[in-house]
Amino acid sequence: MDINAGATAWVLISAGLVLFMTPGLAFFYAGMVRSKNVLGMLMQNVFAMGLISILWVFVGFSLAFGGTNRYIGNFDFAFLRGVVGDVTKAGDFPGYGGALVVPGLAFMAFQMMFAVITPALISGATADRLKFGSYAVFIGLWSVLVYSPVAHWVFSPTGWLFRRGALDF
Repeated sequence: MDINAGATAWVLISAGLVLFMTPGLAFFYAGMVRSKNVLGMLMQNVFAMGLISILWVFVGFSLAFGGTNRYIGNFDFAFLRGVVGDVTKAGDFPGYGGALVVPGLAFMAFQMMFAVITPALISGATADRLKFGSYAVFIGLWSVLVYSPVAHWVFSPTGWLFRRGALDF
């Protein structure tokens, strides 16, 4: 199916807006912690943006949107294999049946922004309680072992919650 320029523009604008939410959240949480922890809070959120983006490109997107399993994806799209293709054609992912009208990279970037902001939300709960190294390991593991499978359940048309009619956004 050919791409829809309007839908693609909207998806990319939306991805950019969600991306801007992450530093906004970092500043919000930095304002809530003691002054000695402000820099640490900002560093956690900025680091999460980089680490989660890399993990999403390497395996996260594939685990969330690859394959036809009801509970977790596979590694068909690892390192964006099969996603980075003809940008004039819509992304073709299992279960969408040609209904996706945006390029695969635009869809991947949009979903990546939600994967990025989620650990930023978690950082507010760990403010003043977790060392940076522990936080880095936690969000890396959490992103791959928790977020990606749950995203598959809800956002992938082959996921078990999606099939039961769950709508998240």
